[in-house]
Amino acid sequence: MSSTTQNDPGTSPPPQHVAIIMDGNGRWAKSRGLPRIAGHRRGAEAVRRTVTAAAELGIRYLTLFGFSSENWKRPPGEIEDLMGLLRHYLRGEIAELHQKGVRFRMIGDRARLAPDIVTLIDNAETLTRDNGRIDLSIALSYGGRAEIALAARRIAEAVKEGRLALEAIDEDSFGRFLLTDGMPDPDLLIRTSGEQRISNFLLWQSAYAELVFTNTLWPDFDKGDLEDALRDFHGRERRYGASVHTR
Repeated sequence: MSSTTQNDPGTSPPPQHVAIIMDGNGRWAKSRGLPRIAGHRRGAEAVRRTVTAAAELGIRYLTLFGFSSENWKRPPGEIEDLMGLLRHYLRGEIAELHQKGVRFRMIGDRARLAPDIVTLIDNAETLTRDNGRIDLSIALSYGGRAEIALAARRIAEAVKEGRLALEAIDEDSFGRFLLTDGMPDPDLLIRTSGEQRISNFLLWQSAYAELVFTNTLWPDFDKGDLEDALRDFHGRERRYGASVHTR
């Protein structure tokens, strides 16, 4: 008899969409007496590992929370370091992602990003838009409440201009005005570093996502941690608010 179980990630269908709050870069660096940027650099390596692992495990959509709208309140020096790291990632990693069949997209407020970063993002999205192995979305300058407010403004404009009837507004139509239009809602949301909150991430989309919190700091996150989260996910019964009737 095989030693695997029905909850083994290798034998159960993977969740279609996994979202991850990447937390713990600063604590990883502090515990080693290193500057925070060292933790962010190691976190970028964890992104590379996780994208590869997710594709190998058959996950179709992966959304990573890279920089929140609240993160703009951090010290200017740290923000400058993070933006420099982002530039490095966009210049150095996109070609490899493209070769591996990864579609890249960014969700968030582009208006707050530097023009050259926006250009790099636009180029990356254009280059990879026809890839179909895995969809990688990076949430940058992103906040869930701001996204919902933006969707509400877009809907109001559509109604005002006659492109949308007031009575046609429902959950499905609302979703089409979100930044994640065209993507399925997350089945699984993971947060690293032991914190147990979703921190304004994909608030609308995660209404029925299974939540998994791991003590692993993001720079240490690897395929084994992702498999552990999938194993936890497969062990749960997803009812979407409905009751289970026993015979």
